Amino acid sequence: MQERNDLPLGSLVLVPGIITLAVTLLRLVGELLHWSPTFFSREAGGKGAIVGIVWLVFVFGVYFALKLLRLGHGPASMGQAIGMPLLALLVLPLSVVASMKIDFPLRIAVFGVGSIVGLLVAFRGWPALARTLFAYGLAARLPVALIMLVAIFGNWGTHYELGAPGFPEMAPLPKWFWIGLLPQMTLWMAFTVIMGSFVGGLTALAAGRRVQAATSGASAAR
Repeated sequence: MQERNDLPLGSLVLVPGIITLAVTLLRLVGELLHWSPTFFSREAGGKGAIVGIVWLVFVFGVYFALKLLRLGHGPASMGQAIGMPLLALLVLPLSVVASMKIDFPLRIAVFGVGSIVGLLVAFRGWPALARTLFAYGLAARLPVALIMLVAIFGNWGTHYELGAPGFPEMAPLPKWFWIGLLPQMTLWMAFTVIMGSFVGGLTALAAGRRVQAATSGASAAR
């Protein structure tokens, strides 16, 4: 299927962006008010807390895929739509291995470079979906980066101001750059595009099979 240039990014990501912002603010309030750590963990990295926006990538990967299929922006190749995100996933652990002997904060820069490479690979699979997920990623991650900036300067006691174990002490602004801005705009953008593209590709495959099965059933009934 040919990729077209009339992709309505604004309308596609508006509601998911609002939902994601609401979850981000809920997470922040939960941490500030010391609600259950199972849902609102204040440990570094969020410790897999249930309330968080990372899980929404999978939900909206499916949502965007279905929307794009209805709009006629399906993938040119189903194999690439699924295979390229899988290939992109291999880049991330390779960047982890490459950075193991590098100290913080430069280790984060290596993660960032690897993430950008993985993101570019994922774009080759289903470009319309990747572009939509990229726009959604900006809507989701820019508010987090801004919250981290304020939290670091305010020392709020949330996970938004904590670096990985072993991260050195430094002034608030460079600390925000290394643990806030850089990861949000590289690693988490790549995660959004890669994982969203993968589940979106699977969704397109399943939708295609359902259409094929319905068509076959209709033909047999004639």
